[in-house]
Amino acid sequence: MIHIVGAGPGDPELITVKGARYLSEADVIIYAGSLVNPALLDMCKAGAEIHNSAHMTLDEVVEVITRAEADGKMTVRLHTGDPAIYGAIQEQMDAWEKRGFDYDVVPGVSSFLGTAAALRQEYTLPGISQTVIITRNEGRTPVPEREKLRSLAAHHATMCIFLSIAMIEEVVAELIAGGYEDTTPIAIVQRATWPEQKILRGTLKSIAEQVKSEEVDRTAMIVVGDCLNTEYDLSRLYAPEFSHMFREAKS
Repeated sequence: MIHIVGAGPGDPELITVKGARYLSEADVIIYAGSLVNPALLDMCKAGAEIHNSAHMTLDEVVEVITRAEADGKMTVRLHTGDPAIYGAIQEQMDAWEKRGFDYDVVPGVSSFLGTAAALRQEYTLPGISQTVIITRNEGRTPVPEREKLRSLAAHHATMCIFLSIAMIEEVVAELIAGGYEDTTPIAIVQRATWPEQKILRGTLKSIAEQVKSEEVDRTAMIVVGDCLNTEYDLSRLYAPEFSHMFREAKS
């Protein structure tokens, strides 16, 4: 059996109970070494076979798993955050499907949620934004024209931008070109939930210089939107005059 496990954003305690159990039982572990906190490997049992996929191709990953399946061993494919977001797992699952391997997926805490926790911020504030856009700037991986930052910025929703901190000046330019004012608040969280977590706050006008001066060039989430610094309407859920199936309105 193969288990794809989301490791969470960094803090070893943010892996799920099921994910931790599978990790402790696995005979073979292939982990995303460039992103997964190595402290998680302390959960592995003695004698487990451990591979760092940062140094492997897809074919090499499939080869290791094929050997494990032939030997009747349990494998954990340990991905950072939640594997469904920029995890490149579909191509792995498709390869296993072709070989008739059985597998499942254990979701994890995504880094965009770890970032919200680090910022102590709700992304969906009443009257401000009820939509969160998860995206990335175009780099070596192309982005469809309709999904470019300039197009998405027109919605003025809360945006969580992955894998783009090294292109922060281009990101800012695209967001402003798409309709955000240069005074729009923005936050950068590097290594959210890790001990060395770093938070930068500013505006679209100021953030690129801050990123440069703080030498933040990788493993960082970009959050932009008015939810970061604004007044907002209180939720109707807890308003005394609001009734729902669990509570009568109070005059």
